[in-house]
Amino acid sequence: MTAVEPRHGADQFFEYDPTEERRPKKKKKKAAWWVLGSMATLVILALIAAGAYLFSLQRSFNDNVTHFPGADPNATGPDGNPVLPSDEERPEDTDATNILLLGTDAGGGSGEDEDLPRVPGGARSDTMMLVHIPESRDSMQVISIPRDVWVEIPGGRGWHKVNAGLALGGDQGHWLAVNTVEQLLDTRIDHVAAVDMQGFTGLVDTLGGVTVNSSYSESFTTNEGYTFNPGTQRMDSDQALSFVRHRASFGDGDLQRIRNQQAFIRGVLNGAASPSNFANPVRTNEMVSTFASHLMTDPDFTATTAGSLAWDSRDALDNIQFMTLPTAGSGYSSDGQWIWHQDEAAQAQISEHLRNGTLEEYLSD
Repeated sequence: MTAVEPRHGADQFFEYDPTEERRPKKKKKKAAWWVLGSMATLVILALIAAGAYLFSLQRSFNDNVTHFPGADPNATGPDGNPVLPSDEERPEDTDATNILLLGTDAGGGSGEDEDLPRVPGGARSDTMMLVHIPESRDSMQVISIPRDVWVEIPGGRGWHKVNAGLALGGDQGHWLAVNTVEQLLDTRIDHVAAVDMQGFTGLVDTLGGVTVNSSYSESFTTNEGYTFNPGTQRMDSDQALSFVRHRASFGDGDLQRIRNQQAFIRGVLNGAASPSNFANPVRTNEMVSTFASHLMTDPDFTATTAGSLAWDSRDALDNIQFMTLPTAGSGYSSDGQWIWHQDEAAQAQISEHLRNGTLEEYLSD
């Protein structure tokens, strides 16, 4: 006897024969195992592909990056003064991750030939940024520190521009730079990295250009003859390098240059993190190898560390805030250097929010 039942969820009908009830079950069971097996195979293949891809990126990073010498607790600078404080003297550690980014640029004004009183010839960072990733890993705050802020360099070295620590520490100058910024902001720094601006411009070439939003209220022309207008514009690598180096046209000089550098970095991040680039393994690998070849980090900042931090902070790319460390006006030091004075009240507020993990709310307000 044949009965007719409605197909579930449809208006169509099919014939149903109770005598054939058992046979479809065997077929369905076999089919189910085939589907599950196929899905498992696809997942395994995907994991193998992803693992190979990540391994390839890790290898590109490791093959191209260089590292600073490890911290030497007994190291002294060329002046004979100690470089590193004891761990007890450093600010308290937190669950946030703080990275000191030192931008080096021979053509940007802080090359080896720059003459600073009481500072021997040597590298001085043209750009200093503290990258703060809170414990939640869902945002990122970047604090630009003007290179001419007048600070006390640790180890009995007296008062200098904040970027002088890199030279005064000799072979351990990067650690003295860390010590200087830790003292300035009363905040523990976990990693230090120095990147040549050529690394960013190399990324621009790989990306085929970068879109940058200029915040300056007027058009300006650089020494290289490039004219930039207010608002969004597309730049090639030569234009971008000229854009981030220029400061002669600005009334506040280095502060507007810092804003331009921030706008450029944001443009590079937006371009590099686009879905089309992430979906292109060849281009992503090229970006990693290009950037890493211009990067120097502390020995603990390995490809594994960088990859883990990048993965944990993947949601932060949509929530990056830039700020410039406030100053209390400009003036001259006792030895005739033009400097920015510290705004100690503002620094104290920023330090508190860094320690409490509330810097995002502070900047939003």
